[in-house]
Amino acid sequence: MGLISNGTTIFDAGAVAGGGSMTFIKKLTASNASTLTFVDGASSVVLDGTYKEYLFTFTNIHADTRNAEWTVNFRDGGSAYDATKTSTFFQSFHYEADTNAALGYRTEKELTDETSAQLLSFENHEAADCNLGGMLNLFNPADTTFVTHYTSRVNFSNTFSQEAYCAGYCNTAAAIDAVQFAMASGTFDGVVSLYGIS
Repeated sequence: MGLISNGTTIFDAGAVAGGGSMTFIKKLTASNASTLTFVDGASSVVLDGTYKEYLFTFTNIHADTRNAEWTVNFRDGGSAYDATKTSTFFQSFHYEADTNAALGYRTEKELTDETSAQLLSFENHEAADCNLGGMLNLFNPADTTFVTHYTSRVNFSNTFSQEAYCAGYCNTAAAIDAVQFAMASGTFDGVVSLYGIS
């Protein structure tokens, strides 16, 4: 027997109806790289109106420089990664030694109608066992009527576990056709994968 809510079948014979799917598009692997870039139409990358949402995942991103900041920037039809952005940023952390923990908003990490790269994490460590993992969601980047929203959640290790949350929008009606990830200083290793969500 199915579960029906307001005339819509939600469960039928144990299966979830209309749940959508996640389609793998591209994986890029960094080895001592300064950037990883996903450009619509290049190297089998799809970043257009095919999907209303795109998901980037970060796996074992390891900074080669202490306190480097993991960043993202967006291209809005030109040649530069400088889409104007407004964002919000907060973090939580807990030290390995259990000496301190906190949750707080970080005003200095937000953007206010700026073209600079969006910070996704900070205080990354170059120690061999330190890395970051997380995700960034990009919503409807091909839309030319509304601004393009993004959200991210990243956990990274130093002498503490720190989780950073960011949300914002590209303040342009132009389509976002490319996304670039980088450390604000130095190089990095790791994997960024792109999926389309339908």
